[in-house]
Amino acid sequence: MESTATPSHERSAEIADNLCEVQAAVERSQKVPSRLVAVSKYKPGSDIEAAYSLGQRHFGENYVQELCEKAAALPADIKWHFIGRLQSNKCKMLAGIPNLWAVETIDSASKARKMNDAWVNAGRQSQLNVFVQVNTSGEQNKGGVERSDVESVVQEIIGSCAGLCLKGLMTIGSIEGSQKRPNPDFLALVALRDELKHSIGVDLELSMGMSDDFEHALKLGATSVRVGSKIFGARPAKKNAQQN
Repeated sequence: MESTATPSHERSAEIADNLCEVQAAVERSQKVPSRLVAVSKYKPGSDIEAAYSLGQRHFGENYVQELCEKAAALPADIKWHFIGRLQSNKCKMLAGIPNLWAVETIDSASKARKMNDAWVNAGRQSQLNVFVQVNTSGEQNKGGVERSDVESVVQEIIGSCAGLCLKGLMTIGSIEGSQKRPNPDFLALVALRDELKHSIGVDLELSMGMSDDFEHALKLGATSVRVGSKIFGARPAKKNAQQN
């Protein structure tokens, strides 16, 4: 992977314009200081370098192998977020990434334990930030913990996973929900956050909102948004991306 190639002047200017627009939108819409995660799935390292040169440090990736390759080739102070579906057999690979900042897709107590064990066994001294992914829409094909099970997963992480720091809750939400205002998936995540604060006294962040709805998510209280195409442009199909 040509991860450290210098981006062209034209491409750098395009990413700079897009990133500035997104950052300005975050500033306008946020209710609390919020984090912008630039989603760089399938994008070359040169695109990441362009955003990095402008001060962007949080980047999100969906595939473990791609994340490992990029992390090895790109600046060590990048803060990587894994935002793809977590597989138990990939936890060890993730734990080997020195600057992995967060795993946002913990979707069961068993996955939390697997990630914790891999992190501890890798000899990591600091805790790994994690978010519990919630299936706010109730769709059968959607990843995430069912709303009724969220508290038990949260309790498991707090009580039994010393290598993990529970950072917050995350949702992707449904396509249908994303067309509505207010978005019912975002409202559900806000309500869950408030319920957990009341029941067990934890203050949790909210990772919600992507390119098409991050401003709306911020207005509802998101503290972290995951934006890809609004910064880097449309992603190629997976097959085409792997050929490049």
